Amino acid sequence: MKGKLITLEGIDGSGKSTITERLMNHPSLSNVVFTREPTKNWIGKAVEQAIRSDTDQIAEFFLFTSDHAEHISKTIYPAIENGKNVISDRYLDSRCAYQGVTLSEKFEDPIKWVQKIHDGWTIIPDLTIFLDIDPEFAIERCGNRGEQTKFEKMEFLQQVYDNYQRLMKDNPERFVVVDSSQPIEEVEKDVVDIITSYI
Repeated sequence: MKGKLITLEGIDGSGKSTITERLMNHPSLSNVVFTREPTKNWIGKAVEQAIRSDTDQIAEFFLFTSDHAEHISKTIYPAIENGKNVISDRYLDSRCAYQGVTLSEKFEDPIKWVQKIHDGWTIIPDLTIFLDIDPEFAIERCGNRGEQTKFEKMEFLQQVYDNYQRLMKDNPERFVVVDSSQPIEEVEKDVVDIITSYI
């Protein structure tokens, strides 16, 4: 029996990484494989460098996509084939939402272009939990944690948020929304309840 792929999505400042860290210590999820995008391998490090520099948007996109391919090949596919459930902090929907903004001047419908590039080889998540937060509140959180990336700007995050709304509308059977403006303990409880009831 194959494992399930569960992804955590949301704009910067929504609390994904914090929630993922808390999930890793949750006893009911001890057998889950936890991972993230960008990954921690050399391609993922190149992605992180691109985010913090003036890299061409298409070059940046293909770095993200290369990292995604390696992630699937070396981590996600082997795990789910061996019956392990996987939880990923960011995944394909992040690319659609974020590069859907950065590539908006190059393509009429950048989200569709991104999806087409991934068509036929990516693994579609079984469940995606969207941590929902107002972009203004998210920007405050980003400001409190130090240096901001080019993605952590109000106008940009609002467009990313709108792209996530489109993705959720197109895939209502896959997305579950959690209010991440709640206290972190409440967010964690909601997320754990959703995951454990699913797997």
